[in-house]
Amino acid sequence: MQEEYIEILIQSLKKKLDTLQKIQEMNKEQKLLLADENLTPEEFEKNVQKKGRLVEQLEMLDQGFDEVYQRVRGELSDHKEAHKPQIAVLQEQIRQITALSSDIQAQEKRNYELAVKKFDSVRKQIREVKASHKAVNQYYQNMRRINLVDPQFMDKKK
Repeated sequence: MQEEYIEILIQSLKKKLDTLQKIQEMNKEQKLLLADENLTPEEFEKNVQKKGRLVEQLEMLDQGFDEVYQRVRGELSDHKEAHKPQIAVLQEQIRQITALSSDIQAQEKRNYELAVKKFDSVRKQIREVKASHKAVNQYYQNMRRINLVDPQFMDKKK
């Protein structure tokens, strides 16, 4: 029975590695999206939602791993030699997960900085559009006044 739990732990970590690799790919895609001048908010939102679902999946995997690990914790520590190959596999997977997590954190930080720049640029464009719209409105108001002749009173007596 304990062997099955240990195998579940190994499979859980494998799924976590796969999910982290998918998140890494989503981060690369997000970087390309943020560099695109023609990025639509919908495209960016879709990427963020996909990544959010992957993060939720990670949390579920972590929770399941913790529950199973609590069941076999004593067995693993009491019989290290008997489970040496499985422990080695678990340790290697954990090293890979740690390295991948660090890489993802660095990607997230770079993407955050790109997003801040992108949103600042969009705000600047919005301000420019509002300013030019205001200038156009003032121009048209002034042009209407040019053709408008104020009422004049002429005295025909002389």
